[in-house]
Amino acid sequence: MQKIKSLMTRQGSKSPQDSFHDLSPIENLRTPTKEELRELRERATDPQAQQELINSIEDIYFSSDSFDIVKYELEKLPPVLNLQEVEEYRDKLKHQQAAVSKKVADLILEKQPAYVKELERVTSLQTGLQLAAVICTNGRRHLNVAKEGFTQASLGLLANQRKRQQLIGLLKSLRTIKTLQRTDVRLSEMLEEEDYPGAIQLCLECQKAASTFRHYSCISELNSKLQDTLEQIEEQLDVALSKICKNFDVAHYTKVHQAYRLLGKTQTAMDQLHMHFTQAIHNTVFQVVLGYVELCAGNTDTKFQKLPYKDLCMHITSDSYIPCLTDLCKALWEVMLSYFRTMEWHEKYEREIAPPTPDMNNVSGTEDTNFDRSYIKKKLEHGLSRIWQDVQLKVKTYLLGTDMSNFKYDDFIFVLDIVSRLMQVGEEFCGSKSEALQESIRKQSVNYFKNYHRTRLEELRMFLENETWELCPVKSSFSILQLHEFKCLGQSRSPSMSPSKQTSSAESAAVSLFEQYTNGGNPFEIQAAVKDDDTEDVLAANGYESDELEKSAYQEYDSDSDVPEELKRDYIDEQTGDVPTKSVSRETLRSRKRSDYSLNKANAPILTNTTLNVIRLVGKYMQMMTILKPIAFDVIHCMSQLFDYYLYAVYTFFGRNDAYESTGLGLSSSRLRTTLNRIQESLIDMEVSGENAVSLVSSEERKEKVPSPHLSHMVILTNSSTLYGLSERVVATESLVFLAEQFEFLQTHLDSVMPAAKKPFLQQFYSQTVSTASELRKPIYWIVAAKAIDYEQLLLLMANVKWDVKEIMSQHNLYVDALLKEFEQFNKKLSELSKHVRIPLPVSNILWEHCIRLANRTLVEGYANVKKCSNEGRALMQLDYQQFLMKLEKLTDIRPIPDKEFVETYIKAYYLTENDMERWIKEHREYSTKQLTNLVNVCLGSHINKKARQKLLAAIDDTDRPKR
Repeated sequence: MQKIKSLMTRQGSKSPQDSFHDLSPIENLRTPTKEELRELRERATDPQAQQELINSIEDIYFSSDSFDIVKYELEKLPPVLNLQEVEEYRDKLKHQQAAVSKKVADLILEKQPAYVKELERVTSLQTGLQLAAVICTNGRRHLNVAKEGFTQASLGLLANQRKRQQLIGLLKSLRTIKTLQRTDVRLSEMLEEEDYPGAIQLCLECQKAASTFRHYSCISELNSKLQDTLEQIEEQLDVALSKICKNFDVAHYTKVHQAYRLLGKTQTAMDQLHMHFTQAIHNTVFQVVLGYVELCAGNTDTKFQKLPYKDLCMHITSDSYIPCLTDLCKALWEVMLSYFRTMEWHEKYEREIAPPTPDMNNVSGTEDTNFDRSYIKKKLEHGLSRIWQDVQLKVKTYLLGTDMSNFKYDDFIFVLDIVSRLMQVGEEFCGSKSEALQESIRKQSVNYFKNYHRTRLEELRMFLENETWELCPVKSSFSILQLHEFKCLGQSRSPSMSPSKQTSSAESAAVSLFEQYTNGGNPFEIQAAVKDDDTEDVLAANGYESDELEKSAYQEYDSDSDVPEELKRDYIDEQTGDVPTKSVSRETLRSRKRSDYSLNKANAPILTNTTLNVIRLVGKYMQMMTILKPIAFDVIHCMSQLFDYYLYAVYTFFGRNDAYESTGLGLSSSRLRTTLNRIQESLIDMEVSGENAVSLVSSEERKEKVPSPHLSHMVILTNSSTLYGLSERVVATESLVFLAEQFEFLQTHLDSVMPAAKKPFLQQFYSQTVSTASELRKPIYWIVAAKAIDYEQLLLLMANVKWDVKEIMSQHNLYVDALLKEFEQFNKKLSELSKHVRIPLPVSNILWEHCIRLANRTLVEGYANVKKCSNEGRALMQLDYQQFLMKLEKLTDIRPIPDKEFVETYIKAYYLTENDMERWIKEHREYSTKQLTNLVNVCLGSHINKKARQKLLAAIDDTDRPKR
């Protein structure tokens, strides 16, 4: 009913006839009777009124089809029925029914064309179904014909062929699966053969094949197994990579690197490689040191294995220190060499092994490859300094773990040599200056060198106190370069290289250690006890180099052909130490041969065993200084102390004599006195030297000082037959001069290693100390000259001479002959002495100069003692002195005669007038007050009166006053 109502509402504007056709048979609950239809037709149709009737129908009538209308209407009746109301209500319902019926009829009439059309479609569908039934019937008939035409055997044959093709494909897949299952055996074989690229390539191919057959259930398990195998290969590959750190092999590393490339993990490989190198350094040094500690301990106690590396280094004994250090450096060299060869491999072979990139990914593949190469290059370059830093720290810890102050010198030099070689390795490895190593070895060197130098000074004092100052026979061609300690100066080499092993040629010196030892060997394979093949040959047999040289010493000297080659070639100026730039003339050679009491020794250098030991010690100091430049100043300072102490000892033994120094002759220069005072204050421990000395310096300062040496009791300096120990004095003084010459020779080398800030010290040492060595000759030989001639006897003989003679004498006095005889005896003693010790020309000249100077001053003193003297007496004085000079010039080659004017001027002053003498007194202050006073007194009465005498004596007092 609800549908009818809605339909009626939509079609309200249609005619009843149209509405009737639209009403479906189901919805047409009751068909109006003819009377009703007639009544409806007769009644004027008002669509609006009709619609109002329909709208007045209660909604409940349209609720559902199961609604009981009759029951509803009956229930609505009031309890008391009124016929008229009931009829009215009935008529109302009839009118509503009629309106609805009319409306339904109109709807049915309206839908009738559609109904007709649909009925036609149904008829057409029925016709189509009948045609389909005919077609199906014909098809089945034709199928039966086909079944009868083709036999079942033919169709079975086709089916079997198809099944066969499927089984062939399955068999191929099964064989592939079987091969995949057996690959683990082949992979194990390839890993044992270290064919890592092949194993990875095979594993990747198997994984690719497994992904193809992943639809089989057995393949999923195989795929996981291949993944585990690949991880196992990576682990073994990492182990193989770690082997590169100690023994680099090109073929091995090529395989490993190719394997990582196949995995696409070249950057990871670089990170792992650096980690392995760091671990290799740690493990290497620990195992080396642990081995020596356990060996020295005599057991394999596990407590050492648990110790940290720093503590382990402290258990190294002195005996095993050097072998352990050598093995440590050897092992670290192998690690660094492997790293160097790894870098070299990447530079040379990386492009050759780079895999080709597919064309479709050419650009991206090239970019990835270039990025990998750039990363590897930067990583390797950065790793250089990291690895060297690790090496430095490990060796530094080892070096500082032991106190080396009590090591033997050769052992300590060997340690310096090894560390120096290691620093050279660091320089070539990454350009490092090895500050950590330098600082550690500097600490050890300063500590060692202080103790070593203190011991050497004590030894030098012992040597000097036991030295008998006898000549040490060496060849005339002796040079300090022939000593083992100075071999490094005779060969061109790097300061950091070993003294025991030198590079033979400049080409090999230019080759780096890594290039030199890349194919084998080790730069630290050097032995501490190895000596050079050529042994020292510096000592002469029995003081002579050969019989021929001994004979040549006594040959005639008329021609240059007879002059020994050593004299022609090796003669040096004893004053300056320089070789003459021009050839020496024949006359000069003859002159030197007459004056030099040395020809029987072939001009061999004069030195003692102590001198030789000092020279060797200087060589050892220079070795240490050359290898370790940071302590160069300390070494040179200690080296200067060796020379200072030797100079002070020679002066103390042979030159100190206050009685003769007070003569005012200037025997000791102010520079020499300053030097001696400085040495005494800075180096000599006067508390030990003096018995009752008061302690004024701290014990720390005293450690740096040495007691003053004492001359050996074996040396006698009071015997006149030996010219008061002249041979010992000559050997001592000339050995000092020789030592000074060697220091002069070493000055350039010392200056090259001296720090710039400390060079003034070196210059001052040479200008104020080394250069004063030859100045010791004067005070030392003055003592001999003062005792060799009996000057007191000369004064006594002169006092007996009568000088107030009235006539000119033609014969000289006897004191002249006596003095000349003393000189002849002196000359004879020098000749005898020269048979045992060569007396160089400067020594003989100084001796003669001192003797002549003393003789002349004695003559002046004798002339000053004269009470009365005439003009003829003055002429006799001149005659005597001229006779003395004439005879003296035959004994010595010294020209001019020293202090000749001193005597002649004094004699001639007798003839001066009053005014001239006053001026002469003021100008000649070299004469003593007594000598000047006597001159005035002797002249009194001859040509000077008493008034003039007073005036001249006053002038003498004025002249003498400043001296006081």
